[in-house]
Amino acid sequence: MHERLVELADLQQALRRGPDPAATERQHARGKRTVRERIDLLLDQGSFTEVEGLRRHRATGFGLERKRPHGDGVVTGWGTVNGRQVFVYGHDFRIFGGALGEAHAQKIHKIMDLAEAAGAPLVALCDGAGARIQEGVTALAGYGGIFTRNVRMSGVVPQISVILGPCAGGAAYSPALTDFVFMVRGTAQMYITGPDVVQAVTGERVTHEQLGGADVHASLSGVCTFLHDDEQTCLEDVRYLLDLLPSNNRELPPGGDGAHDSRSQDAPPADALVNLVPADPHQAYDMRAVVKEIVDDAEYLELHERWAPNIVCALARLGGQVVGIVANQPMAGAGALDIDASEKGARFVQMCDSFNIPLVTLVDVPGFLPGTDQEHDGIIRRGAKLLYAYCNATVPRVQVILRKAYGGAYIVMDSRSIGCDLSFAWPTNEIAVMGAEAAANVVFRREIARSPDPRQTRAERVAEYQDQLMHPYYAAERGLVDDVIDPRRTRQVLIRSLRMLRAKHAPLPQRKHGNQPA
Repeated sequence: MHERLVELADLQQALRRGPDPAATERQHARGKRTVRERIDLLLDQGSFTEVEGLRRHRATGFGLERKRPHGDGVVTGWGTVNGRQVFVYGHDFRIFGGALGEAHAQKIHKIMDLAEAAGAPLVALCDGAGARIQEGVTALAGYGGIFTRNVRMSGVVPQISVILGPCAGGAAYSPALTDFVFMVRGTAQMYITGPDVVQAVTGERVTHEQLGGADVHASLSGVCTFLHDDEQTCLEDVRYLLDLLPSNNRELPPGGDGAHDSRSQDAPPADALVNLVPADPHQAYDMRAVVKEIVDDAEYLELHERWAPNIVCALARLGGQVVGIVANQPMAGAGALDIDASEKGARFVQMCDSFNIPLVTLVDVPGFLPGTDQEHDGIIRRGAKLLYAYCNATVPRVQVILRKAYGGAYIVMDSRSIGCDLSFAWPTNEIAVMGAEAAANVVFRREIARSPDPRQTRAERVAEYQDQLMHPYYAAERGLVDDVIDPRRTRQVLIRSLRMLRAKHAPLPQRKHGNQPA
C-alpha cells in the first residue's frame, strides 16, 4: 500500500506540473497562465476537486497511440467561489494545443451534467485549438454533446465562458450559447474561419486580432460581454459576477436580506440627481452617473460596455438586493434605440428573468433611430426582441421615467402597458407619441402653412401641445404612471418597491416555448 501511495503521489504531482516544463515556459511566454494556475485564481484556495484527472484517450492513427497524456488536454472539477459551489473546466493548451477529442469531450460532458444535477454555475476556461483533427468525426460529435448541454442548461444554471486563448471553428459556438463571455485583450481570439481560410476564399488579408480579437468582439460583434487587459483581473471579475448571480433558476440572487447595503434607504436625500440631469430634454448627460447615485456603494457591473453604448445594461445591488438595470444613455446617439441596443437589452432582460433578478428600467428615450440602414437591416423584427423579452419577463419590474419617453420606444422600455409592476416619473418627464415640435408640425401643418407668421404660429401650437398632452402629470392622471417623485427619493422608492415585490409570482401560460423574433 505504501508503494502504491508513493506512486499515486508522484502521478498527481506530474499532473500538476503538466506534460513538459518547456510547454509551461512557452505558455508563460505568450503571456498566459497554465490551466491550473487559472483555476487557482478563480476558486477559493484549496477548494478544487478534480474529476477524471487520469483520463487518457484511446484513439489510434497519426501517431496518437504513442502520445496518451493523462487528462487529455482538459482539467475538470468543482470548487467554491466565496463559499458557493461552482463547476469548472479548462483547456490545457500544453497538451494537443487544448484541442478537443473524444475523451476530452466526455470529460466536459461529465462536468456539465454534474453542474446541471447539482444546480450550480459552470465556468469554462477556453484556450484550445478547436477539434482534434486526428480523431475526425468523433471530435465533432464531442462538440455536439457540449452544445446540446449548453442549450439544455440555458436558464437553469449560469454559464460563463472565459476566453483566454484561441477559440476557433465549432469551439466558438459553445461560448455563444452561454450567458456571459469574458475575453482577455491580446491573447483571446474567437472566429468561425481563421485568417488563412478568409484569405483563400475572399482574398482578404486579416490578422487574428483584426478578425476575432477581444476588442472586435467587445465593440463590433457584441459577442464579448466583459473585456479585460489581463487574466488576473478577468478572473477576479468572474468571481464578482458569480457573487451577483443565484446558483440556479430555483433560487433568488444572494444578498436579498440587505446584508450588502451600506447606505440606509431612509438616509437623507442627496441633491446630486437633481443636478446631474438637465431639465432641457435636448441636453446630454451620462446615465452611468445616475446609476451610481442610485445603487448601493455606487458599484455596478456593466455588461457590453463598449457595444451599443446608447443603452446601459448593468447588475448592481439596491438595498442589498441584486437588480438588473436597463437605461437609455443620452451621451450616445441621444439614447435612441437601434438594432444593437435592442438586441443587447433583450438578451440582458432574458438573462435577468431566467435567474430571478428584478429589473429596473431608467427611461430617457427619444424613439427608435430612423434611417434606411436600420429599416433594411431589420429594426422591426430585431427591435421586437426587446419588446418580447420585457413582455415575457415575470420578475419584479419597476420603471422610472427621467425625462423624455416618446413613441414606440416608450412602450418598449417596460411601460405599464406591457406589464411593468410599478412606474414612476420625475417632474421633468415628457411622455408622448413624439416630441412637441414634431407633433405640432403634423397636427397643425395646414394652419402653420396658412399663417401670416408661421414661426409664431408654430411656437404657439408647440406650447399648446406641451401644455395639454405633455405636462409632467398627464400620464399619472391617466394611471399610466403610479407617481411623480422627487428625483432625490429615487433610491428609496426603488428599494421599497423591490422589497414589496420580492415574493412576486406571475406564471406564464402553459406552452412548450414562445416563438420570439429572430
